Amino acid sequence: MSGIDPAPVCMASSAPNAYVNPPMASADKPELPDLAGLPEGDATPEPTAQAPKKGVDVIRDELTRLPNKPGVYRMVGAEGEVLYVGKAKSLKARVSNYAAGRGHGNHIARMISQTRAMEFIVTATETEALLLETNLIKRLRPRFNVLMRDDKSFPYIAIRRDHPIAALQKHRGAKNFKGDYFGPFASAGAVNRTLNTLQKAFLLRSCTDSTYGARTRPCMLYQIKRCSAPCTSEIGEEDYARLVVDSVDFLKGRSVELQDRLATEMHEAAEKLEFEQAARLRNRIRALASVRAVQGVNVSTFAEADVFALHCEGGQSCIQVFFFRAGQNWGNRAYFPKHERDLEPADILDAFLAQFYDDKEPPALVLVSHEPPGAELLEEAFALKADRKVEIRRPERGEKREIMDQAVLNAREALGRRMAESASVARLLEGVGDVFGLPRAPERIEVYDNSHIQGTNAVGAMIVAGPEGFRKNQYRKFNMKEITPGDDFAMMQAMIRRRFARLVKDTFEDNPSPASAGEVRASRQCRTRFNLNRRGALTLLRCAKRSLSRRSGRGNKAAESISQSSKTRRPNGLTSCSSTAARASSTQR
Repeated sequence: MSGIDPAPVCMASSAPNAYVNPPMASADKPELPDLAGLPEGDATPEPTAQAPKKGVDVIRDELTRLPNKPGVYRMVGAEGEVLYVGKAKSLKARVSNYAAGRGHGNHIARMISQTRAMEFIVTATETEALLLETNLIKRLRPRFNVLMRDDKSFPYIAIRRDHPIAALQKHRGAKNFKGDYFGPFASAGAVNRTLNTLQKAFLLRSCTDSTYGARTRPCMLYQIKRCSAPCTSEIGEEDYARLVVDSVDFLKGRSVELQDRLATEMHEAAEKLEFEQAARLRNRIRALASVRAVQGVNVSTFAEADVFALHCEGGQSCIQVFFFRAGQNWGNRAYFPKHERDLEPADILDAFLAQFYDDKEPPALVLVSHEPPGAELLEEAFALKADRKVEIRRPERGEKREIMDQAVLNAREALGRRMAESASVARLLEGVGDVFGLPRAPERIEVYDNSHIQGTNAVGAMIVAGPEGFRKNQYRKFNMKEITPGDDFAMMQAMIRRRFARLVKDTFEDNPSPASAGEVRASRQCRTRFNLNRRGALTLLRCAKRSLSRRSGRGNKAAESISQSSKTRRPNGLTSCSSTAARASSTQR
């Protein structure tokens, strides 16, 4: 693209292969001098450099030194990147399969061809190898492994018992304090709805210990009947402890017995003419019934289980995970793992299960839509983690099969929606490429801006978009220190410099970056410093700001369309467009 320096003729290659001159014809070969008269030390010819081994040759070379023991192996590419992490009951037997060189699928063949080295870790057992493999995959994120794209922690409901008066709270992360944990829930919304209902039913406090100790009168939650106010002794400790026991019984699935007991107490209170107490018990029963009503599908054949339903289409896949605890459906979450197109569904689910429970305790029953090839090994690893028996089963009939069919339907619908959204975003990116004269549709767009408060509290921001839409997990904030107050160009240069320092290790191709003229110069200086022009893959776009109307906040003139903006070309290769048009394009995307 114009405005970007062409790649230099002499450029360093990332591959470690030494350059070997091509053979010359016999007529072109120079005559060698007569070495007979030279001293013996000078007669030794210089050794010829040999190209490093790669692919099958590397694997076969390593095979001769491998033991027949369980462990983990890593395939490493030309630039030192980890291509694949695998486990084996016998390293020698497993690696020998790759050394055959034939009979592999397309993605395995590509992986072998790109391998330049192998690394090994010997473990005591195959189960230990599985756990280590899962940790390495999550940390290294190899290209040819199945990768979870969403590994956020799940929320739990916790009844904290590290205080004489227990508290009902939402919890994420490690279980560091004493108490009862119930979950996982699929989303924070599901937890909040359940907490709201539990507060209505059991009136447990939700405040922190410091707030509890500082209260001198009941808070607003007491006024709206969401708390029994133990902080000001509006309820006795024994009565409050009974509420805590009732809440634990309900969350453990004993809701039917609990509601029957509360109904009996309500009738007894009514017979004694204690109508206020009877009304409170009635409201509690209604609240508990509403919890089961909003849970959707509830089950009677098992107490707790996780349901994994996989659907594959067009080289993509969706895994729906449903959580059942205490016989109740506590929600579901959709995952879209990254994997090679020709990978078998059972292999995808096998790798996904290992990563999913890396930092979570598995339930007693795990229901799957496809039988994982390593089901027995997974059961052994899960039992080791949970300190009890864990069963992985593919249901064939009955209520479990009905639940699985419903989960598979959800996976199919979720994948269909995602594919439709991806197609829409792809069309928008193609339009961006056409409008700005790019050689092809951009695969990644980064937008930078900075701000400050009268020269202080300077901060920069980067947002990212790609074929999957806005990628919020890759947004970045840059704290600007040691920058002259109000120097926007220096702030932009510092931000771009820090970003491009990481860009050297990245592999994306197109990176349009809206910027002003001074910011573009600062960005180009950073690109030259980090030798990024040789990639020929970065495109800079300049967005000119228009004057705004004070009343409407809109431009004084109608914004130029994107197609009109693309016709204005600058000699330095930058595309000038109105900021309004850029915002419109961003909004549509």
